[in-house]
Amino acid sequence: MRNPFCEHPASVGESYFRHLCAATGLGLRMIGGGITCLVHGLLPFAFVGTGGDVIKSLSDEIGSRRKTMATLRQSHGADH
Repeated sequence: MRNPFCEHPASVGESYFRHLCAATGLGLRMIGGGITCLVHGLLPFAFVGTGGDVIKSLSDEIGSRRKTMATLRQSHGADH
């Protein structure tokens, strides 16, 4: 039977709990970056560059995770 709570996490090589933690961490960092952008809009001298730094960091992290998963999938496919 298909379990919608585990299907996607399993497809990226994670347990439900690990995926919950990773996605929650990314989401909180996005919210924090968004808040700093809003504050920067009101106070241009505050958080100069922070929004861009958060976006770059998140993009790098997600890209790295995707590359790791692609490598794992390739090595798993080679074994079977």
